Formats: sequence, C-alpha cells, structure tokens
Amino acid sequence: MAKIELSNISHSYNPNETNPIYALNPFSMTWENGKRYAILGPSGCGKTTMLNIVSGLVKPTKGKILFDDIEVTNLITEQRNIAQVFQFPVIYNTMTVYDNLAFPLKCRNFSKDKIEERVNSVSDTLKLSSFLNSPARKLTADQKQLISLGRGLVREDVAGVLMDEPLTVIDPDLKFRLRRSLKEINEQYKTTLVYVTHDQNEAMTFADNIIVMDQGEIVQVGLPKDLFERPKTTFVGYFIGSPAMNLFETEIASSNEVNIGSIKIKTNTDLSKVKNKNVKLGIRSEFIDIADNQSTNTVKVKINRIEDFGNFKLLTSTLENKMIKSKIDREKPISEGEVNLYIPPEKCCVYVDEKLI
Repeated sequence: MAKIELSNISHSYNPNETNPIYALNPFSMTWENGKRYAILGPSGCGKTTMLNIVSGLVKPTKGKILFDDIEVTNLITEQRNIAQVFQFPVIYNTMTVYDNLAFPLKCRNFSKDKIEERVNSVSDTLKLSSFLNSPARKLTADQKQLISLGRGLVREDVAGVLMDEPLTVIDPDLKFRLRRSLKEINEQYKTTLVYVTHDQNEAMTFADNIIVMDQGEIVQVGLPKDLFERPKTTFVGYFIGSPAMNLFETEIASSNEVNIGSIKIKTNTDLSKVKNKNVKLGIRSEFIDIADNQSTNTVKVKINRIEDFGNFKLLTSTLENKMIKSKIDREKPISEGEVNLYIPPEKCCVYVDEKLI
C-alpha cells in the first residue's frame, strides 16, 4: 500500500484555449496509507477526473502525483501498481469466476498456493464461493460486478484500490453488506481504498474521510460527523443530510444573535466583526425539538405536514413564512395547528457569503 500525494493538481480538458475551463481547480491533498476515502459530489463536479489522474488514465494539466514520495506523474497506469474497479463490470466472459479472480495474480507469477489462498479469501468475503467454477458470462449483473470488485481486491501488493461508483448495479441490501466487507478488508489488509460516489449514504457509511466536491472545487474534507454537524459551506449543508440543512437568510442582531424576520435567534458564534449582509443561519432538522417551555430560541411555528417514518416523525412547519423541517421522536405527541420548537444555540451554524464562520 502507499501514501498518495496530490501536489498543486489542476486539470483542464481544453488547456490551450484562450479561456480554458478547469474540471479541477488547484488543490493539494494526501491520502494516508491504509485509510478509506470517499470522493463525494454531484455529477460533473470532478470526482472521476481526480480518480483518473491518480490512476494515470489522465495526466494533470499542472501539478504532480507521488506514491510514497516517489513522483509518478508521467508513469502510465500499468506502472503505478494500482487496482481499479469501474462503475460497470469489466470481466472475462470466457473464463470461470475463479479464473477471473486469479487472473491478476497469474499475470504476476504468484504461486498456485498463494493464488488459491487469495481467491478463496476474497470470494468468501464477496459471497462468490459457490460460483467459482461457473462461467462468468452466466452470472447476473450484480454478480459480475462482484467479480470485478474481487479482481481489484485480490492483490495485496497494490498502492491503492480506486473504485468509481462500484456498487451502482448492485441491489441495496447487498450494497450495505459489501460496504461492510470493504471496511473489513481495509482493516485486515490495510489496503488504501478510494471510493467515488454521488451517494452520501455510501460515503458516510464507508469512509474514514470524505472529500466533498462541487464544480471542480474541494469544498470540505473531514469525518462524517464534521460534515454533518459543521458543514463549512452552505453547499455541504444542503448536499449532506436528509432532509438538507435548514438555511435561513438573516440579519445580524448582536454579537451572537441573528434575526429571522422578527424572530431573534441566539448562536454560539462571535458575530461582532461581521460586516457583510449576506448572512445565513443553518440548523440541522435532527437538532430541533419540541420545546418543553418558553425560553431563549423557542419559536412558534405553524404545522404544515407531519410524516411518520417509523423511527421518527418529520415535521414540516412555517416560521415567518419560511419552511423549517425538524425530526421529532415519534413517541412525542404533536398538537395540530401550532407548536413551539427549540433551536439549540450550540448547534447553529452561521454563514457569511455561503462559508461557515
């Protein structure tokens, strides 16, 4: 496995034009040996471009790539010693499942015993043991993707395993089990895993660190807890979480208070030096609750809709003509019409020009 360093990387697919458009704006980043990373963002944000630069399929317009402090920027894919798993399965239809999994090891002249050991281990993890002697062409689409995934995991000597939307064709229950298996493989073999996805649930349940991208920019890197509780931009607040973070246009009322219309909300943020008028308050629906009594940050809202999701109720209300959503314990009684909600100051995020302060 390797430490992968991307130093001052940027990339444009039309670099020679007068006004080139950059798929990746300049950034630097290090992926530590043996860690799990997810690159998360909407379609077209630059996720796959970043992965292809690391793999060698794309050469960056600027910057350099190092594996364990050795520059590999000009090396072709085959020379970088990485394994790749693509969105759609890439398999050898004329081979059995066993031979598909063994192929990368046979090409590198591994011993027969070692090949058998690794193939059996990976096939057991991916629940492919009963299909090892079957022709790969006869398997379902999701089973074929498991073979493709297994071929990426069967080698223990790779610098990293790069996965581009690898679970797209796999059913939801199997996705959950495979993410768990990938984590177990990472913990057992200390494999550096990099996982590209547009699905926040996949990213949050898989990665040690999540890289959130938007329009060629890396907008935040952090633990799932950090991205959820303290999103650094309103984009991250909107993109992460279901429902998205509640965001309100506000005005500064004092050194730690903002106004949502005529309602004053206290925060734990120092606002004394804020001069900009583009100020927003963000609060997760998970942190808002039914108020037990009238106190600071208690607001009266008009109930629009109550949805029961089994483990919680999603309350959609109106606050000063602005929609606010809150997740409430399903056992709590909610009266029709109006209700008081409590917004905890310590959970409030204040944004200036869409960035957290």
